[in-house]
Amino acid sequence: MSFSFKVKSELSRHQEDPRHCMLAEMAGIMNMCGQITVIQQKVCVKVQTENAAVARKYFTLVKKTFNIDSEVLIRRNTQLKKNRVYILLVRGAHQVEKLLTATGLIYTHEHKIYVANRIYPLIVQSTCCKRAYIRGAFLGGGSLSDPEKTYHLEFVNPAYDHSVELQQLINTFGMDAKIVERKKHFVVYLKEGEQIVDLLNIMGAHMALMDLENIRILKDMRNNVNRIVNCETANLNKTVSASVKQMEDIRYIHDTVGIQYLPDVLRETTQMRIQFPEVSLKELGSMLNPPVGKSGVNHRLRKISMIVENLRKDRGGLS
Repeated sequence: MSFSFKVKSELSRHQEDPRHCMLAEMAGIMNMCGQITVIQQKVCVKVQTENAAVARKYFTLVKKTFNIDSEVLIRRNTQLKKNRVYILLVRGAHQVEKLLTATGLIYTHEHKIYVANRIYPLIVQSTCCKRAYIRGAFLGGGSLSDPEKTYHLEFVNPAYDHSVELQQLINTFGMDAKIVERKKHFVVYLKEGEQIVDLLNIMGAHMALMDLENIRILKDMRNNVNRIVNCETANLNKTVSASVKQMEDIRYIHDTVGIQYLPDVLRETTQMRIQFPEVSLKELGSMLNPPVGKSGVNHRLRKISMIVENLRKDRGGLS
């Protein structure tokens, strides 16, 4: 079961008591996955979905709001043989007119009926109705990627004007939804995990919200652990590389002029490094007599490195 399916299943169980909110949610579903056909001034409403929960939700909304029973057809998806397609039809001039007029999806001009694929302003006046419309839009054409992999929530719709209105509606809640065109459709999307959590809260998907938050926390913890491990690994590699370089310098001095030619403090540091090649500079300094800090040990080793550079230039003397 995909994460998107879980969200839709939860949203489809959401109960709306006020009629105005049910109208808004119904309009959101119809604008995203509905089709309104006008043949010889006779209008038919068809909603098509592969999600049984969404089909039940739409059927219930139409029944509760208008006392209309939708015809339900179930067909096998020819492209994905395992999936069923649920088609809900509302026929009859009087019933269809009530449904579409209330949701603002048709209007009459000079005795002709026109379809308006838009967000009817009167049904999203209040905040609760805006939430309901967004919830319906997600049920009708929304999806959410697996948050274990990436954060991406989107609404796919063929109508550009409606997509712009949906984007603006979502952004009234402080979101930063964007639009992109994809395969002759327009996609309203969010990619920030925090904003997706907020939108789930707006739609009323509180269980999915908690699941997503848990995943975000675990991912953040894993990322922090990985950063710490990578940092420690980098520091360890740096320490090992420095130690190898120091041992090479000491070996070069030993093979050319001998360790005894180094000043006392450098000779002591050199002998300790030979004895303990794997310890850090801080640990190395604590073993000296008297103890020396990390910066002091580093200063001595840099001096040794400079001596080696000079020896390589002129093997006749020390500086």
